[in-house]
Amino acid sequence: MNIDDALQRLAAAPTHPGLDGLESAVFARIEAERDARAGPPIRIGIITAAAAALLGTAGAVLPTGEAKASASALAPFGASSPLAPSTLLATGP
Repeated sequence: MNIDDALQRLAAAPTHPGLDGLESAVFARIEAERDARAGPPIRIGIITAAAAALLGTAGAVLPTGEAKASASALAPFGASSPLAPSTLLATGP
């Protein structure tokens, strides 16, 4: 079978009537889905970002008494940090 002959027979064959207008229907549905999704998620994202910024600001401005005490005890650049890697290593036999 020659591929050129097969392609000529395929081109000459009648198309299915259901295929007429299929492309435009698919593109219309894609556009409708895109329009349906465009509105609310943007607003929800903005509200979520604003809430996260307010929560982060409130957490930084209003620390509890325990947080202040533990923050001063675990200073990362202090001389005696209990979480320093050198204090966590085994010193040998």
